[in-house]
Amino acid sequence: MLLPQVLYETLLADYANHQDAVDLLRRYRPYFEMIPSLRRSADSVLSVPLPVVKVVQPTDRSMRHKRLSCDIALLMCDPEWKIKTGHEIFIFIHRPEEDFSSLLSRWRQIEVMLGQEYFWMLPWKYREIISDKGELQFPLFVTLSYTPERIKRGLTGASLPFVDVKMPEIPISTPAEEVVSTEDQT
Repeated sequence: MLLPQVLYETLLADYANHQDAVDLLRRYRPYFEMIPSLRRSADSVLSVPLPVVKVVQPTDRSMRHKRLSCDIALLMCDPEWKIKTGHEIFIFIHRPEEDFSSLLSRWRQIEVMLGQEYFWMLPWKYREIISDKGELQFPLFVTLSYTPERIKRGLTGASLPFVDVKMPEIPISTPAEEVVSTEDQT
């Protein structure tokens, strides 16, 4: 079961790059149209892999850090003013061996958690951006060649948007080959 894990990890790494994230949104037009500026996409789409938020506890107003159960959060940002717009898109890459209920539960957990007041823990690069709660949260599910048809039918039945990604073959190198290739670069 190595190949599906490699596919998942490859997509996670790819969508951490804002341009690959924009290319993913291009495949689902309603979300693609949310991008504030395509000319300045690097400043318009903040891609946050394995995101963390600070959730305000309603009982004592203290804050707790929580890791969200999505793979990537895409935050739309006005490139001129350096502020987030109210739209947040959560990318859920179907993980190897994950069934429909687990995949759907990851989105439902985010819906519940982000019903409270929260603030984004953004990477240092985006420190000047106001990181408060978004107004609207949207899911986007990514299915792959190993995703069973029942999951795609379930997403369709639940009226949840998904993009089916066909990945090229990924050459798998052994650890010894990786060591040799890194030594060649020095």
